[in-house]
Amino acid sequence: MVKKFKVNSEKVRVAYWSFVGVAAAMILSLHPVMADTIWERFSAIMQDIYGQIVALSTIVAVTVGSIALIIRMVSRNQRAVDEATQWLKRIVITWIILNSLGFIVAYLQPLIAGGNYVHGGTPPV
Repeated sequence: MVKKFKVNSEKVRVAYWSFVGVAAAMILSLHPVMADTIWERFSAIMQDIYGQIVALSTIVAVTVGSIALIIRMVSRNQRAVDEATQWLKRIVITWIILNSLGFIVAYLQPLIAGGNYVHGGTPPV
């Protein structure tokens, strides 16, 4: 009975290491197919996060801006009207800045391609 257990444990060990070898070979063979650098992956994640932030900021800006406009139109208190006007200015400026960041990054990305700053010409070879 002891010999039978040893034979089975040897088979299990061989099967385990065979599986590890096959898994390692598959990982190494798939690596060139899915060859994203860490910076490409980071860029994709940041673009996704930025898109979600812009969408959320637009919803919040419209909601708070409409509340400020309602306060501005309905209120009889001049102080409340002035504060609502200031809030509208802040909301518009902040929304423009958040939405402009995407354009700025999209413009600067080709200029700083791969860490080599290109000043008005083609990148160095």
